[in-house]
Amino acid sequence: MTPILLAVNGTLMRGLELNPNMTSVGGIFVREDNTDAHYRLWSINDRHPGMIRVQTGGAHIALEIWQLPPASFAQLLSSEPAGLSIGKVKLQDGSEVLGVLAEPWLVEGQKEITETGSWRRYTGHHHTV
Repeated sequence: MTPILLAVNGTLMRGLELNPNMTSVGGIFVREDNTDAHYRLWSINDRHPGMIRVQTGGAHIALEIWQLPPASFAQLLSSEPAGLSIGKVKLQDGSEVLGVLAEPWLVEGQKEITETGSWRRYTGHHHTV
């Protein structure tokens, strides 16, 4: 079966809190990337980000692209917090991959951090290779 590419923008990224959930199911880091300029980002109680695609007022949001074995996909998703879901994410080159998105109710009343452009910049957790 063909591996699945998944764009993540928060705690599943390298060096962050839930990255072991990604690597324990066979996730392989592919590359860093960015969304196109139609996404907004919120901090959900300073625990993880929530990202939503918008028609206007969005920005490029930093992502990591991971490759997952299809059999591991559901296992990884079941460990994600409520309010996060999988949808198509448009990358800056115009291509689309599956990615972690927030349901609108999740971001209501939360702190918008779109201007930072990434969860890493907001939290100060920079990954060094």
